[in-house]
Amino acid sequence: MASPVTVSARVRTRHQLAIEALVMTIAEPRELRGLLPEHQRICHLCREVKSVAEVSALLRIPLGVARILVADLAEAGLVTVHQPGENEATGGQPGVTMLERVLRGLRTL
Repeated sequence: MASPVTVSARVRTRHQLAIEALVMTIAEPRELRGLLPEHQRICHLCREVKSVAEVSALLRIPLGVARILVADLAEAGLVTVHQPGENEATGGQPGVTMLERVLRGLRTL
């Protein structure tokens, strides 16, 4: 089981997440107990793949905060993150569907 995630006063993480990075929860519901409410909300939201921008918009939190919270969860092994350019089959180019979802998320900001 992953250790609980804690938040500290910081602005940088080991993961530098792009706004279009895709996030998906891999944690079991029992692993979410003891997490901060913000982390739990992200895990519940990302049961379906969401971009970091969508997480920010849907939870109505600043993009920088969303990046830090998602990075915390990734470091704890509770979510997977797929950064843009990780898929060499598409030449590192994001798919149209993903770009449309990011654009929708940004419009809601």
